[in-house]
Amino acid sequence: MPAKKILVVDDDVKTVELVKLYLERDGCTVLTAYDGLEALRTFRENHPHLIVLDVMLPGINGVEICRILRGESDVPIIMLTARTRDEDKLTGLDTGADDYVTKPFSPGELAARVRAIFRRLPAERGPTEITSGDIVMNFPKREVYLKGKPVSLTAVEFKILAAFLKEPGRVFDRVELIEKAFGYDFESYDRAIDVHVFNLRRKLEPDPKKPKYIRTVYGAGYKFAEA
Repeated sequence: MPAKKILVVDDDVKTVELVKLYLERDGCTVLTAYDGLEALRTFRENHPHLIVLDVMLPGINGVEICRILRGESDVPIIMLTARTRDEDKLTGLDTGADDYVTKPFSPGELAARVRAIFRRLPAERGPTEITSGDIVMNFPKREVYLKGKPVSLTAVEFKILAAFLKEPGRVFDRVELIEKAFGYDFESYDRAIDVHVFNLRRKLEPDPKKPKYIRTVYGAGYKFAEA
């Protein structure tokens, strides 16, 4: 199997080299960039399989880069941030990031998160396609259609929707959705799931304020309404 290409973007050379060392130990090919414009150019020229993206960058910051890339690709993005406030983390997730790591961080943990994302990118065993109401989900192609029109989902959104569609009517609490989406303890940061569910509703629901598909079960979690 060809090596996975990962783009690491950070203006700190030592951080880039350390992350590169750990990812190369896992057999990945690592591309590097040190500012926002270079990151966009490198992505468009090389089409990496995943991006590790610092928030604070010269030129164009990481949040804006994430927003731009989400208009072009569903490539998984792990944000690096020195900001620890919930609002800052939610901003990155709301923009379309799949995960975040707070600085200072363990490069070993970052490498583990990269491996976890790659493990879950291939289609899971089970049905190749599920239809529920106006939504069609094709697992081998990783495509979702709403009323016949393609819907662009991030890797995490795709996994959460897959969990819902495979077990319609089941109530998932936030911890279960974290496990489905990330495969490990997401720093017990369950509000992140609320952001991803909000984004799914925005993309799939006729009226996100009155969801038809993804229902809130107060005090318990979320469920997908059976068609």
